[in-house]
Amino acid sequence: MKQQEIRYPLPDFPDQETAKPLDLQPVLKMAPPLIQWFVRYHRKLPWRVVDREKRSHPYQVWVSEIMLQQTRVEAVKEYYTRFMREFPTVQALAQAPQQQLLKLWEGLGYYSRARNLQKAAQQVVDQWGGELAPHREMLRKLPGVGSYTSGAIASIAFGEPVPAVDGNVLRVIARVLDCHRDITRPDTKAAVERCLEQVFLCEGPARQRPDLFNQALMELGATVCIPNGAPACERCPVKRFCIGFSRSTASSLPVKGVKKPRRVEYRTVALLRWNGKVALCQRPSKGLLAGLWELPNLEGKLSCEQLAQQLKISPSQVEIAHPLREARHLFTHIQWEMTGWELILADGSVPPGPENWVWLTPEQQKAYSVPSALRVYREMI
Repeated sequence: MKQQEIRYPLPDFPDQETAKPLDLQPVLKMAPPLIQWFVRYHRKLPWRVVDREKRSHPYQVWVSEIMLQQTRVEAVKEYYTRFMREFPTVQALAQAPQQQLLKLWEGLGYYSRARNLQKAAQQVVDQWGGELAPHREMLRKLPGVGSYTSGAIASIAFGEPVPAVDGNVLRVIARVLDCHRDITRPDTKAAVERCLEQVFLCEGPARQRPDLFNQALMELGATVCIPNGAPACERCPVKRFCIGFSRSTASSLPVKGVKKPRRVEYRTVALLRWNGKVALCQRPSKGLLAGLWELPNLEGKLSCEQLAQQLKISPSQVEIAHPLREARHLFTHIQWEMTGWELILADGSVPPGPENWVWLTPEQQKAYSVPSALRVYREMI
């Protein structure tokens, strides 16, 4: 018997070349085999529960999704395990000393995620009785929780039939629907969200188990319909529904706009030793790497004399000076090109340099959160 096609209103989701609405039947048809594939072949992750009878814990989903922003899964696993050991509940996170939280986050980058996570935890405790709200629109009121994260928590933890559109999902949908719109544009992401919202309005496995369907889309994008290379179509569980595969366009999709080049900044780092201690200073409370502790550093590629002068260290205080190796660190929009100097300063009772520096033994400074941008120099301590 021929399978009856499901008919429903199509959202405004035009292809740039044809300016015609795309047929969303492939997305509906691929849901059953995609979920079956995910249940059988999913990666085992410490925050993931794949079970047809139960769902993942909301707090665990939330923490993992925040950590996974701009970060690889393999890098997150160890951080997540340590984090949940230290802060097993929303209440524990809300009450944690921020320095302990940032130290635990050290190396993950994008530290504003950690601060927003704690602010949101405090809001959940103070306003929601310590329980995350089960609806996407409520979750979006939390600091650091946007469209994707709220959709992920609501669908994966609570079973709300709403989309969770990240880069993996954008890529999968672009290939399946042979969509040639620029996926870096907000209106393209919004169109994909509307597309999937229509899918969730239809009766079927996607609506019945949005947690499995959304995770399956992400998993497909992460392991089969991969970025930075040709998709592994030969082992894709839904290739027979993929228009990009049938038209041989999948490997050229998705379309991405040209990124703006990073702004290059030159910095000189100071590894200062005095009385068996090393100097750290705290960054401003706002801006890049806000509030983190770091080795003193200044803009520009400075000589030893220039660096000491700007740090208010007199030449008579410098006993030994060594140049340090060059290093580079890439932020999202900025590139740091760094060099440095190790200065061994004369012993004395009065700490050299500005008053807001802290002088710590190598063992003491391990308790302070230093950004990974300066990891090369910190390892020299």
